[in-house]
Amino acid sequence: MLAIYRAYHFILKCIVIFIGIPNPLLHRNRDGLTTAISALKLKKSSNVLLVTDQTLHQLDITKTIITALHNQHLNVIIYNQVLPNPTIDNVETGFTLYRHNRCQAIISVGGGSVIDCAKLIGAKVARPTTHVKKFKGLFKVLKRLPPNIAIPTTAGTGSETTVAAVVNDPLTRTKYAATDFALVPHHAVMLPELTISLPPHITATTAMDALTHAIEALLSINCMSFSEQRALAACALIFENLPKAYTSPNNIDARASLLEASFYAGQAFTRTSVGYVHAISHQLSACYNTPHGLANAVLLVPVLEWYGPRVQRQLAQIARYCQLTSIDYPIERQAEDTLTKIKQLLAYCQIQSCFTEINILDIEKLTRSALAEAHPDYPVPFFMEADECEGIIKQVTATT
Repeated sequence: MLAIYRAYHFILKCIVIFIGIPNPLLHRNRDGLTTAISALKLKKSSNVLLVTDQTLHQLDITKTIITALHNQHLNVIIYNQVLPNPTIDNVETGFTLYRHNRCQAIISVGGGSVIDCAKLIGAKVARPTTHVKKFKGLFKVLKRLPPNIAIPTTAGTGSETTVAAVVNDPLTRTKYAATDFALVPHHAVMLPELTISLPPHITATTAMDALTHAIEALLSINCMSFSEQRALAACALIFENLPKAYTSPNNIDARASLLEASFYAGQAFTRTSVGYVHAISHQLSACYNTPHGLANAVLLVPVLEWYGPRVQRQLAQIARYCQLTSIDYPIERQAEDTLTKIKQLLAYCQIQSCFTEINILDIEKLTRSALAEAHPDYPVPFFMEADECEGIIKQVTATT
């Protein structure tokens, strides 16, 4: 069975090599926003679906984007009901609103949940008779989405540049991903001022989400030169700028650097996939609505420590690139310096080390679901057994 998994991973690697993965056109700041809207090439008075969540809309985070659309004589239809873990109903409701108003484009303004929901709304527009569940897995869309722009308000998921979109099915308490080249947004706009209002805790956990993307990309057996360079650059930007943004929320340069890091990490892992941190994290979000970035932040060190000496080379590479260590140290010490830096960052940002919501009776089911997600889809460097996965979940379960 393991040989079959590796053959599958090799096929995925060949797809990246010979077909390639599209990149969104990247735009920066308000001039870039204007350029991106113009690039949609919409007729005057066209309707545009703006996808966001209630909190962002109530805080007027979307005001800049709505004004920019009105300045180009476009009408805005607002869908602001996306949940922190977007559901199938969120996608269907957004699609109905798009179709009812005869919209011609989609603009998403929010974190990964909002951008993922917008991607799947676009997939429904492309394939209106296909149920959202049917997009699960690889290459189930295969049709161009309507013109779209992704504008992240958190520096974490990298969804503005990835091939994936994650959705929740509350009825079955499962969370699954659709993966298709068509899901890469056509345009991405970085507006660091939109991230200034993020509370320090969300700033930290979303940045740790991006760090997890970068590290799991490096660990992947499918990691090649482009992903490696993007992942390393993301790590360096996060290590340097997360403490600045955490303690000084108005530091616009640090905010811009974290957005850049999230984008780079997204480019890295969309070509390599992720690993066991995400496999377990997704189950916690599906079962308990645990925020995705927080779940990744808590699980990152336990999973890396489970790998142990088997991933020393990659962790040492991070330490050298980010200047966390001395080139004179042995590789074991260099790898340990990376783990130490991650632990220091978690402590500095006051991120918890365990979850109170995990029910001990759920651990066996969480383990089965996590390994079912990881095998065969994630090209992890080494395979995890059920008892090892259970051990990691128990390690992050709060004891009463």
